Amino acid sequence: MRILIANRGEISRRIIRTAHRLGHQTVAVFADPDAGMPFVDEAQIAIRIGPSALSESYLSTDAILSAATSADATAVHPGYGFLSENAEFAQAVVDAGLTWIGPHPGAIVAMGSKIQARRLAEAAGVPIIPGFDESQDPEELRAAADRIGFPVLVKASAGGGGKGIRIADDPARFDGALLAAMEEARRSFGDDRVIIERYITRPRHVEVQVMGDRHGNVFDLGTRECSVQRRYQKLLEEAPAPNLDDATRTGMRKSAVSLAGSIGYDSAGTVEYVVDDDTGEFFFLEMNTRLQVEHPVTEYVTGLDLVELQVRAAAGEILDLGHISFDGHAFEARINAEDAWAGFAPQAGRVTDLVVPPDVRWDSGIVAGSEVTSHYDPMVAKLVVGGSDRETARLRLGAALDGIVIGGITTNAGFHRWLIDQPPLVAGRVTTRFLDEAELPPPPDEQEAARRAAALWAAHAAAGRAEGEVWQALGTMRFTPHRPHRVLHLGGRDVHDVEVESPDSAWTGVVDLAGRRVVVTVAGHSHTFRVLTRSERWAPGTGAVHGAAGAIQAPFPGVVADVRVASGQTVESGETLIVMDAMKMLYPLHALGGGTVAEVRVAPGETVVGGQILVTFSENGDPE
Repeated sequence: MRILIANRGEISRRIIRTAHRLGHQTVAVFADPDAGMPFVDEAQIAIRIGPSALSESYLSTDAILSAATSADATAVHPGYGFLSENAEFAQAVVDAGLTWIGPHPGAIVAMGSKIQARRLAEAAGVPIIPGFDESQDPEELRAAADRIGFPVLVKASAGGGGKGIRIADDPARFDGALLAAMEEARRSFGDDRVIIERYITRPRHVEVQVMGDRHGNVFDLGTRECSVQRRYQKLLEEAPAPNLDDATRTGMRKSAVSLAGSIGYDSAGTVEYVVDDDTGEFFFLEMNTRLQVEHPVTEYVTGLDLVELQVRAAAGEILDLGHISFDGHAFEARINAEDAWAGFAPQAGRVTDLVVPPDVRWDSGIVAGSEVTSHYDPMVAKLVVGGSDRETARLRLGAALDGIVIGGITTNAGFHRWLIDQPPLVAGRVTTRFLDEAELPPPPDEQEAARRAAALWAAHAAAGRAEGEVWQALGTMRFTPHRPHRVLHLGGRDVHDVEVESPDSAWTGVVDLAGRRVVVTVAGHSHTFRVLTRSERWAPGTGAVHGAAGAIQAPFPGVVADVRVASGQTVESGETLIVMDAMKMLYPLHALGGGTVAEVRVAPGETVVGGQILVTFSENGDPE
């Protein structure tokens, strides 16, 4: 086969690896911001399909099929996200005479609507959450919520990724939740239909991986736990799901096969459930008719390559998976370009350094020098670590997170390092509400990072470097009794005069002697420092803070999704003025005080850069 991969980044590289191992050729397609990304170079053929706008590139059926024709491709693999669950795209691939490496279009249609999927699941004997989907009339939806009992979940019928979901804790909040869910669903999926369901107060998100072929065979490949989520998007997954009794585990696996078999499923897919941690009851949530981001943990415990199985199934092979064995335990941490200590705000920038510990699986879309932009999903890598049992795997994940260095951008690696030591995670009793209820610790300690940077610099500079090139003398300072120390001037977010105790510390990091730069990691969070000379002055940047004096600024690059104010309008403290869309998430920007709007400088749909002024205020009414 010559396989065109209708995707980008990490998943494109992952598919390329398996395809080349199997002897197939690969074709990468790329939009302009991805021209220099690794997946473009690793495919045997690479074709530009358009600008950054998704509608003109990765979501354009015409552009992708045109690329397939140009490259003489014989098959298309959609990866995940983008067009992977678009039945019209799948059918267009088939109609073009190409092999579709995924489930047949009818299966995608069957599971594409959550309303229809609920009904098919119920018909297949899969438990479903008490809910209502017979009407879209607001009065009938409100009456259904009263019958089901609060709290209720209002969720979009179409799409996924946590979009179009709201919780109504009581009747007074139902109308607002309904309108918000419908608006977001309409904007995200072009379909504002919703479902009302009972909201389980201690829900776990557990899923079952299934694999089918084109000869009527369907197999289950075990469970995965995906309960660590923020804004309904997964952050940490593991296999198998812990703390399930035998009846629950067996029931989920059997019902997943039953549902997949009822629609003639013939590729990799996932049946997702919500499990009530109080009662052990499980209910059908949805079925994803594609490869999942978290598939590597299943590959670890089964020893299978799910992409290989997809390719073999698409080629018409009979899959014999009747004797699967499960061995060990695995975790996957999604490494995202986001700042967990700033509300998981997305980050963009150039990856200056990249160090990954040995003996881990690192599925990544980046290398040192890669540019992370705001155009696409913030996930830059997946760190996968396993062991003979769950605790061994967890400890190995912690060690791996300690050893990662990603310089130049802020990632959530430090958040993951904190997360895996939290008692609910250690015990395997995390619910999807954990992060809503948890209190994050203070941000990583930059002073500690500075100490490590100084020790690293000393260790490297001691070999063949004159001390005069490295140290700035500060007289006879003593930080502890009877121990003279030299001090290194370091510039990071702040300036540090750092005592250096030893030149032989073995901290994880990167040292650039020529460029006088050190990158270190503390609790999974990377810090970059520059070693300052006597004559240099370090002026740390002020950063882009929305709500700076007299103005609202973009805190990061993105697209303006909504403008809720106009010139001359009076606003109150906390009022939402602008809504930004960055890396598939919506971020409201609020007034920090009362004031009068002088000028609105942006419009919906406009792309902005970090620090750009969006709204200004009159001098007598600055929102301060």
